[in-house]
Amino acid sequence: MTATPMQRQPVEFVRAISRLDATALVVGSMIGSGIFIVSADILRQVHSPGLLLVTWLLSGVMTLLGALSYGELAAMFPKAGGQYVYLREGISPLFGYLYGWTLFVVIQTGTIAAVAVAFARFTSVLWPWLTPDVPLGTTVHFPQPIGDIIVGFSRQRIFAIASIVLLTWINVRGVRTAAFIQTSLTAIKTAALAALILLGLTIGRNAAAITANFGPNFWAGGALTLAILPVVGAAMVGSLFSMDAWNNVGFASGELKNPEKDLPFAMAAGVLTVTTLYVLANVAYLNVLPADAIAHAPQDRVGTAAMQAMFGPAGLYMMAIAIMISTFGCNNGLILSGARVYYAMARDNLFFKSAAALHPTYRTPALALVVQAVWTCVLCLSGTYGQLLNFVIFAAVVFYTVTAIGLFRLRTKRPELPRPVRAPGYPILPALYVVLTGLIAVDLVIQPATRTYSMLGLLFVLIGVPVYYLWRRKVAPQAG
Repeated sequence: MTATPMQRQPVEFVRAISRLDATALVVGSMIGSGIFIVSADILRQVHSPGLLLVTWLLSGVMTLLGALSYGELAAMFPKAGGQYVYLREGISPLFGYLYGWTLFVVIQTGTIAAVAVAFARFTSVLWPWLTPDVPLGTTVHFPQPIGDIIVGFSRQRIFAIASIVLLTWINVRGVRTAAFIQTSLTAIKTAALAALILLGLTIGRNAAAITANFGPNFWAGGALTLAILPVVGAAMVGSLFSMDAWNNVGFASGELKNPEKDLPFAMAAGVLTVTTLYVLANVAYLNVLPADAIAHAPQDRVGTAAMQAMFGPAGLYMMAIAIMISTFGCNNGLILSGARVYYAMARDNLFFKSAAALHPTYRTPALALVVQAVWTCVLCLSGTYGQLLNFVIFAAVVFYTVTAIGLFRLRTKRPELPRPVRAPGYPILPALYVVLTGLIAVDLVIQPATRTYSMLGLLFVLIGVPVYYLWRRKVAPQAG
């Protein structure tokens, strides 16, 4: 068989990501703005401090089960593309493509857009000139629960786009620089979150808040019974997405120094670290603020409200700077990792062919990075990032479920494959992960508040089916 020009491509990835860098990529991609915001919405749904903590704890346990299960897959397929490759090999090329398609259309790019705008919004605390007003644009009306979408330009959106362009340029210039920035910013923002926790548990303790939150009202609104589980499941939407992107390190497998060993470690250690920080952060919030103040924090900025309660107006600026660092570092990790999936898809002739080439000097997937940035900027201007993230909650959870099922299928169908690392507790823990994610997916379809978004998320995925066959049809004559 004659090798194609793509197969003869001599440029390869630079293996520059160490175990520490990989763990920092997991932690840095997970910690964005969610931990400082979504507790307000969760508390409005579950109505009790106890269930707020249960929601975060269950989300952390479920995510950790996923990380432990994915460790075996990551060690088996230490190639650029991560979950796309796991689905392609474990289930079918179609499922791999549908994941990559949804990732590009909304999951990764929508998350980057949302985090970039969060970065701009918190920058506006220090620089009020960055207003959210859209002087050049229009309002597009959709029925509820989607509502109105303001499409156009604002200073905040332009600033968000500038941050995306800057981080994309940094990532094009080489993975070593991007990894150094990621590790440095992750260290800073992890320390900042740890400081918030420490302050909240010590000098920021509010006797009235502690009495109200941890006294008889701890389970106000209902203890953790079977009847309350569907409500907790729906409330986990925010906490699960605050913990999402833990699997992104797998996208950059081709650039890890020792991916077979480092990927499973980075996933498990990173998720465990973030879960611990998130649960403790919520304990700190409950030590500083009454439940009602958390649930109705201005613009849901719980972290800012807690810091203001401790330090007055100065707390606002301290928290804004911390979240700016957090979101900027989060987006660096998301931009770095996401482009590797589109690179892997292009290598399979399922994305723009030129995206399969690495930059001859920097050895990065430059075109994939640029295409990702262009579409992300469009989402920033459309103002639809928040709605798009809601659309794909159901789809993302389903992909996690199907990927874990692929672990069982590979054990049966391809037992000869090398497995440098095996999933601990197999088959019980991976099966528990499949059951939990499956139950969350069903709950999202059943609950009225999430049903419409879940169906629209499924529609996004299904649109990828004809697109997949169009790509296949496009390259079929070349194969013949």
